[in-house]
Amino acid sequence: MRGALAAVVAVVTALALTACSATGGAPRNRGGDGEGGGGVDTPRMTVAMVSHGAPGDTFWDLVRKGAEDAAQKDNIELRYSSHPELPEQANLIRNAVDSQVDGLAVTMPNPDSLGPVVQTAVDAGIPTVGLNSGMDRYQDFGMAAFFGQEEKVAGRKAGERLGEEGAKKVLCVIHEQGNSSQESRCAGLKEGLNDTAPGGQVELLYVNGMDLTAVESTLQAKLSQDRSVDWVMGLVAPVALTAVSAREQAGAEARIATFDTNAELVGAIEDGEVEFAVDQQPYLQGYMAVDTLWLAHRNGSAPGGARPVYTGPSFVDASNVDKIAEAAKEGLR
Repeated sequence: MRGALAAVVAVVTALALTACSATGGAPRNRGGDGEGGGGVDTPRMTVAMVSHGAPGDTFWDLVRKGAEDAAQKDNIELRYSSHPELPEQANLIRNAVDSQVDGLAVTMPNPDSLGPVVQTAVDAGIPTVGLNSGMDRYQDFGMAAFFGQEEKVAGRKAGERLGEEGAKKVLCVIHEQGNSSQESRCAGLKEGLNDTAPGGQVELLYVNGMDLTAVESTLQAKLSQDRSVDWVMGLVAPVALTAVSAREQAGAEARIATFDTNAELVGAIEDGEVEFAVDQQPYLQGYMAVDTLWLAHRNGSAPGGARPVYTGPSFVDASNVDKIAEAAKEGLR
């Protein structure tokens, strides 16, 4: 079983490398016109992807784009839905299970809350994979594979880099309270900073990522009040871009970095407004999740026992941003 799924994942990786606006629960069908989807001639199947993406968070546009491209190639009807609130996301997962989809891809920002609901899909015989969040618990609930990055490791890498840059006090901005992945990033950040710059501080700042106006006000006030903050680390591109404006309004000199990218963030790196981004390749996460479910059906292999497939972390900075920028313009990075 493990070998079969490992082979599936290996093929997915090869295919993906050659090749959110949130809907609030309303599915948008993608993947061709029923005549083959422009890719394969395998039987039509339906895959649901349920994420915790918030409205306006462009990170999820990249995830969705990857999922849609795989669906188009694989003759899949893709039903994408998302909601940032755990109870609503759980309801979306239940709806997918009740509609008897052929495959399910889910994010799990809070495994304790969402894991039991995901388990119902597995128990119903629906091949299920995870992406983006929940890597440390996905096997507990029977998911066949996972695509993403280990968040604490990513945080540690970022912290080590900040220490090498001479950071003394870093503001780690958490924009989704209760999201264990974000907490892990900041925890890793602290460990990495202490490894390379003993005595460096990491302070957590909680904001509501769905209200960027309020985020800007909070950041501006913090940077105005505490001049010892010399770095701001966002956990998503829109927050980092908001920090650029807040820094200007506060007259502060803190440098800014972030996890995750979008086209505007890539431009900010090109312009020198943001120092670097930790990239987990969201397009690849969406693409591989959907393609793996197609391959599982195609090869007749039963899901189970796979190791996580890492899509990050890597850094986007002045040394490589020109190459990334071209893909970003196409909605691929």
